[in-house]
Amino acid sequence: MKSQFLLDPEITYLNHGAFGACPKPIFQNYQFWQMELEKNPTQFIQKKAAGYLNISKEALSKYVGCNPEDFFFVQNPTVAINTIMRSLCLKAGDEILATNHEYGAMDKTWEFYCSKSGAKYVRQNISLPVVSKAQLLTEFWNGYTTKTKVVFINHMSSCTALIFPVKEICEKARALGLIIIVDGAHVPGHIDLNIRALDPDFYTATTHKWMLTPKGNSFLYVKKTYQSMLEPLVVSWGYQSQVPNANPFLELHQLQGTRDISAFLTVPTAIQFLEDNNWSQQSQQSKQLILDNYQAFCDLLQSEPICPISSEFLGQMCSIPIRTQQPVELKELLYQHYKIEIPIMQIYGATYLRISINAYNSQADLDKLRLAIIDIQENTDLLN
Repeated sequence: MKSQFLLDPEITYLNHGAFGACPKPIFQNYQFWQMELEKNPTQFIQKKAAGYLNISKEALSKYVGCNPEDFFFVQNPTVAINTIMRSLCLKAGDEILATNHEYGAMDKTWEFYCSKSGAKYVRQNISLPVVSKAQLLTEFWNGYTTKTKVVFINHMSSCTALIFPVKEICEKARALGLIIIVDGAHVPGHIDLNIRALDPDFYTATTHKWMLTPKGNSFLYVKKTYQSMLEPLVVSWGYQSQVPNANPFLELHQLQGTRDISAFLTVPTAIQFLEDNNWSQQSQQSKQLILDNYQAFCDLLQSEPICPISSEFLGQMCSIPIRTQQPVELKELLYQHYKIEIPIMQIYGATYLRISINAYNSQADLDKLRLAIIDIQENTDLLN
């Protein structure tokens, strides 16, 4: 599979989870749409774009399990969460219940909103190592109070790479009458997703990570109950649209004047690529590599796994606790000297080496990382 990707062959790429990686056939389709736009920008933007978007949305809706009229494309989940939070109208004292494993940009978004509204962003502690799903759920709901109005939860954590029990959280949140917002940035193309079955109020995710499309390609699903209250982040031509029989929800959020929607239009080609290459098997092989190697890397780095080593908590990523006083220097050394692209993640005083892999990776890549770590341990003081 490595020859199918555009990645630098001189680099061992163990950071798919950050920004994804786009295969050649999908990138060629991206360039095709860019060329179509430039052949006649007026016709493309004013007459054809809506139809092209509908085709892409039909394909994606079947893949993630929702109706095409209930979501729109955005650049990334941060844009999606900014759109949601501006429309919530929470009052001073209202609480948003999250975990201390959320993505940093999301934390900043909620902090900004709470500083303006007087609401409170509750980062409920999920202790590590996670022992069981039951323990995780108990700890999460310990943060619930009568002031809780919103549950915000990542489906899969960026820093700690843990899969969260979102189904169970959604079920209880619905029973409590809470607004449910799920950040599924790492989910499509990675772990099974059926938004209809989960039944959140809002769900945002990327297609440019594990679905392999070009960068800047994500979506925001909104349950019909909340579509009329959701204000656009950018007010443009969709406001008070003159188009007969238009969907006001989609008009407001999809019509934003001049922008390049080429990445959005690659979704059907991406899905076809995944089907043609038996991606469920490719993904399973990558997941097995994580399960086979996690304990060994923890042993090498004299740490312990942060969860049971099973598919209940781990997908194609794992985070290994490390001890270092120089995380930036360590990351740069791995890249500059050993030609390994891998992130060093920090959250709440803990530091992690996060391995994320896809079909272009092999055991040889992980063996190269292991040898690099041994060399660093023997010849530097970066790991102590």
